[in-house]
Amino acid sequence: MKLVTYEVDRRRDIGVVSRDEMWVFPLKAFGMEYREMLEVVKGLSQSERDLLEHASGLDPDSSNIVGAAMMKEVTLLAPILTPDQDIICLGLNYMEHAEESARYKKEAFDGERNHAVYFSKRVNEAVAPYGDILSHSDIVDSLDYEAELAVIIGKDAKDVPLEKAEDYIFGYTIINDVSARNIQTAHKQWYFGKSLDGFTPMGPCILTANSISYPPELSIQSKVNGELRQDSNTGLMIFQIGHIISELSRGMTLKAGTIISTGTPKGVGMGFNPPAFLSAGDEVECIIEKIGSIKNRVK
Repeated sequence: MKLVTYEVDRRRDIGVVSRDEMWVFPLKAFGMEYREMLEVVKGLSQSERDLLEHASGLDPDSSNIVGAAMMKEVTLLAPILTPDQDIICLGLNYMEHAEESARYKKEAFDGERNHAVYFSKRVNEAVAPYGDILSHSDIVDSLDYEAELAVIIGKDAKDVPLEKAEDYIFGYTIINDVSARNIQTAHKQWYFGKSLDGFTPMGPCILTANSISYPPELSIQSKVNGELRQDSNTGLMIFQIGHIISELSRGMTLKAGTIISTGTPKGVGMGFNPPAFLSAGDEVECIIEKIGSIKNRVK
């Protein structure tokens, strides 16, 4: 099922999307008084999950669901507007992206990745699925996009065996890991260049983990002004989700609500010759099979 954060009639709410994706039903219509998505991630019981799965298949006209709204009438927000902690990100987690990154930096690449690269991304407020990417043109001259599958941890994870990692996943969403390449290069690390305000479009929903097979092998794409730029599959990640959760949890507790963005495939702007960076007015769409798409304009 798909869970969304949305606004309708100037009211913010959390809802479940109908299976035909024509309607959204507020969770409070089913007696669930969650105020924000992180509370859902941390507190949703199995019985509540089962009820919402059932509710997503209901006909709103015949079921008298209080507060039901048509999807076309609501404004979707990022499912998790303000993460509890920085997003944990993976760098260079698709081999062909690792190659294009090395070319851009004029570095040798031996084709080996023995260890995952982890970094963090500050998100004061995630950008809505159809909101604006801020260009920060006063300090950024090489604005780039990165379509990524993000994993939301559903319960505290510590010392998780590889074969148990799936049990800790609440769901998945799409993140565009917007990046300022010149800032990354100047500071020789990625935190600042990926953490500017308006650099984390997210959504359009959280697809619950039980909705797809594990590990997810999903088509992942990005388009700029309608031109296909990235076209790959999440099954091609070098370090898969189970490895990531198991490895990180050996040394740190991944708290419920933790967001892990799993890296991007080849086709980002810096991979072109010459580089194809973003400019004001450009529209970037990130698409992942089963989850949906987010489409954001550079402002």
